[in-house]
Amino acid sequence: MYVKGLKCRECGRRYPKEPIFVCEWCFGPLEVEYDYEAIKKMFTRKELEKREPNLWRYRELLPIDGEPTFGLSSGFTPLIEAKNLASVLGIKKCYIKDDSVNHPTLSFKDRVVAVALSKAKEFGFKTVACASTGNLANAVASHSRGGFNCYVFIPVDLEPSKIVSSLIYGVNVVAVEGNYDEVNRLCAEVAMRYRWAFVNVNLRPYYAEGSKTYGFEIAEQLGFRAPRHIVIPAASGSLVTKIYKGLQEFYQLGLINEFPTRFYIAQAEGCSPIVQAFREGSNIIRPVKPKTIAKSIAIGNPADGVYALDIARRTKGYAEAVSDEEIIAGIKLLAETEGIFTETAGGVTVAVAKKLIEKGIIPRDEEVVICITGNGLKTQEVLVNHLKSVIRIKPSLEDFKKKIEGGE
Repeated sequence: MYVKGLKCRECGRRYPKEPIFVCEWCFGPLEVEYDYEAIKKMFTRKELEKREPNLWRYRELLPIDGEPTFGLSSGFTPLIEAKNLASVLGIKKCYIKDDSVNHPTLSFKDRVVAVALSKAKEFGFKTVACASTGNLANAVASHSRGGFNCYVFIPVDLEPSKIVSSLIYGVNVVAVEGNYDEVNRLCAEVAMRYRWAFVNVNLRPYYAEGSKTYGFEIAEQLGFRAPRHIVIPAASGSLVTKIYKGLQEFYQLGLINEFPTRFYIAQAEGCSPIVQAFREGSNIIRPVKPKTIAKSIAIGNPADGVYALDIARRTKGYAEAVSDEEIIAGIKLLAETEGIFTETAGGVTVAVAKKLIEKGIIPRDEEVVICITGNGLKTQEVLVNHLKSVIRIKPSLEDFKKKIEGGE
C-alpha cells in the first residue's frame, strides 16, 4: 500500500517488492522502505482511535499491498503497570508489555507471522515454512491453517511442550539434529531448492516488520509517548531493531513528540554473543554454541546482532546477560509479584532489568518497560525442582491440620 520497495541496510541499493532478503551487490540484509510523506497524510492519532484493537491498526506502516488476511485478532496486548514488581525492584515505575497472552499462540511471534503470511498470500505461495526455536514454529503452524501447506524446522532438543504446540495443528514438524544456527542454514538451502515461503529467510524483510507493532503499541498505550528505558530479549537481535524502528517512525510521523528511549539488550550467559561484543567494546559478533535453558533466544550467530548492538550504544543503553539460575529467579519473581507466568526469555528480561537497576545503570527514579515475549506454559520443564513441594494429605480435616500446623 505504502511500500516503495526494499533497500539494502549496508550499501543502500534498492530492489522491487519481491521475496528476496539479501543484496546481490554487497550481501547486506534488505529492509522495507516506505513512502512516509504519503503515510503522514493518512496516519493520525484521531484515525487510530477508530480502529480495531489488533496489530493491523498500524497497516500503513506494515508491508502489505492489500487487506490483511492473517492475524486479525493478534496484537494490542496489555501494557501493565507492574506496581508490585516496581516495589521489589525499588524503582519509581515499571511496565510489563505482556505478549505472553498474544493470540493465538501466546508469543510475540504471532505479530511477525501475521505479516509474513499475509505477504506470502500476496506473492502466491502455496507452502509456508520457518526455522524456529519454538515460538515461531507454533505461530506459523497455527496461522497456516488459512490454506497453506506448512513445514516447521526445529532443533531436535526443543522443549516437548513447544513441539506439541506445533504438532497439534497437523503440520509437518522437521526436527534437525543440530542447534538453531544449523537449522537456519539448512532452511536457507531448502528455500533455494523449493518455492516455499520461509518467513524468516526469503520473506524476512516483510516478516521482521511485524515486530514494529510491539513498539507502536507501547507508545500508544503510554499516551503517545516513548518510554525512557526498555529492556528487550535478543535472539537474532531483530526485535531490538524493529522496536527502535517503530518508535522512530512514530517520531518521524509526529505521533510522539520525543524519542528519548534507552535500549537494553538482554541475553542468557549461555548464549550471549551480542553482550560479549558489548563488553569487549567490539563491533564484531563472534558466533557461539548455545548452552542455556533459554532456548527461545538461543541463537549463537545473530543475523541482526551488529544492528542491535549499535542501537544499544547509540541510545546510551546497555547489554547484559544472566545465568540460568537468575533466569529461573526472574520467572518466579514476575509470577509472584504480578501473576504473569513467562517463559525463559521473559525470565531473562526480568533478571537483566533487576541486575541493571542494582548496578545503577537504569536509574531508580525513572520508568522502565520490560518486554515479556512468551508464555511460561511452553517451558514448564525448566522449573522442575525449583518450586515448592506439593502438600499431600489424606481426605480428612485431621490430616490437614496435622500437616499445616506441623509446618509441612
